[in-house]
Amino acid sequence: MSTTLRRLTASDDLNEATRLFDLYRQFYEQPSDPEAAHRFLAARLAKAESAVYLAEAEGRVLGFMQLYPAFCSIAVAPIWILNDLFVLPEARGRGIAASLLDEAKRLGRSNGSAYLMLSTAHTNTRAQAVYEENGWELDEVYRVYTFGL
Repeated sequence: MSTTLRRLTASDDLNEATRLFDLYRQFYEQPSDPEAAHRFLAARLAKAESAVYLAEAEGRVLGFMQLYPAFCSIAVAPIWILNDLFVLPEARGRGIAASLLDEAKRLGRSNGSAYLMLSTAHTNTRAQAVYEENGWELDEVYRVYTFGL
């Protein structure tokens, strides 16, 4: 199966990206809210605050990825945070996630980034296996904390 990746711009139709982004949020137990998903994606693209990709195969959009640019003070270099990656359940196991992960690597290398980073749920073992199969390493040095506002 041949997968085509397409980076979205602010002027693109966001219907398919919105659909997959909303499904991604539902996977993480958020209520469906296509309007909020569309507003969020449109704002990120309009402000050039993220890189959004769609993966297409067999004439359908089957995957979605969103990365955010950031910086690492220790490396004194840019980095990318792969924040969102989603492949439709019926399309999993076909290499679509691997194609998206390869594109993330190309993006990072193209702007001299020190590294890419991502996080996933401890229970998302299927995604963890895909990341590790594609060369991603579990960080065993740093512990991540969040503070809800």
